[in-house]
Amino acid sequence: MLKIAVIGVMAVFLAIPLQKEKAEFGMLVIMAACLLLLSLSLGKMREVVDIVHRVEEYLGNSSMYVGILLKIIGITYVAEFGANLCNDAGYGAVANQIEFYGKLMILAVSIPILMTLIETIGSL
Repeated sequence: MLKIAVIGVMAVFLAIPLQKEKAEFGMLVIMAACLLLLSLSLGKMREVVDIVHRVEEYLGNSSMYVGILLKIIGITYVAEFGANLCNDAGYGAVANQIEFYGKLMILAVSIPILMTLIETIGSL
């Protein structure tokens, strides 16, 4: 965690002087740092996915729900990452569209869970 924090703080310290002279270079430094931090976090994500696969094995037929949950989490992280980059670059309208589309995708992915819930309520 310390390495991640140091990379982030160093990127900000590098970008601050660049913002005054050449704002586009400051934004490139920040975007590069964000991509580096994302790549470092993907290594940890593999560990989480392995644990989730073990949980799926225990659940058997109900593992469909774990897969949907992982898709929802993935959509959330990707949408937030993209929207934050766009906001930082000064393109708030694009960021809003990314967030909106992410919400729609979450709704679309969660439809099987909603249908199962409705069927369960209907059978009571």
